[in-house]
Amino acid sequence: MYLPLVVGVDGSEPSLRAVDWAADEAALHAVPLWVVFGDLWERYEGAALAREPGKPSTDMQADDILAAAAIRAGRRHPDLVVTTETVPDEAEHALICAGRNASMIVMGSRGRSGIADRLLGSVSRTVAAGSDCPAVVLRGNHDNRAIGGRNGRIVVGVGEVSASVLRLAFMEARLRQVPVAAVRAWRCPAHETIDHPLPAGEPARRYEERAARELEAALEDAPPDVAVRRYTVEGPARAVLPAASAEAGLLVIGRRTQGRLGRVAHAVLHRSACPVVVVPERT
Repeated sequence: MYLPLVVGVDGSEPSLRAVDWAADEAALHAVPLWVVFGDLWERYEGAALAREPGKPSTDMQADDILAAAAIRAGRRHPDLVVTTETVPDEAEHALICAGRNASMIVMGSRGRSGIADRLLGSVSRTVAAGSDCPAVVLRGNHDNRAIGGRNGRIVVGVGEVSASVLRLAFMEARLRQVPVAAVRAWRCPAHETIDHPLPAGEPARRYEERAARELEAALEDAPPDVAVRRYTVEGPARAVLPAASAEAGLLVIGRRTQGRLGRVAHAVLHRSACPVVVVPERT
């Protein structure tokens, strides 16, 4: 039995666009789509809306929002199996719980607070940090679709522990029939470039060569049916990966600590120009 793909909705336009992207992704993987509404969402991102005069009850809002999402997904992919559920919990906890029985969670980058899209919503941030399954945050201009947009390639950040990250990147690339850009960031400590007795540029070459060897080792088991392009880029990963996302349809990164985003993941989620998948890594 295939695990469903979960998408979180709250009635906001970003969450409805997330339904479009999630429906495409579920159809691509031939899995059901599970639309989840956390009925305490207002506590974090919509309290002001809940207090407006004439607003319907939370139950009525949830029913309307879920029905609209299901219709939207069904129109996009008529053969897609779509189920809906209202979970009696805060949105982030509802999605994290749903993710225990899901293949992936998809979210808009922000909710109903009206905060500028360049800022990351608290729900998206919390779920990306705590989900047991890969979590997608729809950053940048994704054309409301998982495939067929202007930029197709998959960019994957290759770190020290990247097996699960690479597996997902290769799977997505194979299904989308696009290449993978495997990126390894490297840095040369400043004191070595200044004080090292070797000729100018030699220390930097050592670090770049080591990064290239580490990248090759990580890609040793890359599937032969996926085109992989290798890039070693000087600079911190938190700057290198967002820059690479400008020409990508999807950016895949890892998360090593349960419940916490590292500096790289945090920066990428705030600055990426394309949707980001945060993959829990098993050390």
